[in-house]
Amino acid sequence: MIEWNDEQFLLGVEEMDETHREFVERVNRLDGAKGEAFAAAFGELLAHTREHFANEDRLMEESRFAATTEHRGEHRRVLADLERLNGRVAAGRPAMARAYLAEVPNWFRHHAATMDSALAAHLKR
Repeated sequence: MIEWNDEQFLLGVEEMDETHREFVERVNRLDGAKGEAFAAAFGELLAHTREHFANEDRLMEESRFAATTEHRGEHRRVLADLERLNGRVAAGRPAMARAYLAEVPNWFRHHAATMDSALAAHLKR
């Protein structure tokens, strides 16, 4: 689970902040979910993350963000992980997805504090 903390996660760009709140909500829905409920929630997380990353990629491109290549690369890596794991979940094998989700809170905190905060600072200029 990810506990939302305004001081830690708010970046001051409304579009990014709202998307991050939604991401946290979707990750947290998976905690304790089982069977078909887990599979459905994981699929929703994947769909949301695709849109989330596509929107950030668009913001980076439109604003000519200097670190676009690195940031987009991180998005691609995470999406590839989620897509691969979604296949396993759909096949009734959620164990690896559950293990991956245990690491998502740390990844998200780091990503928000580094890559996303840099993008937000750029967008606010």
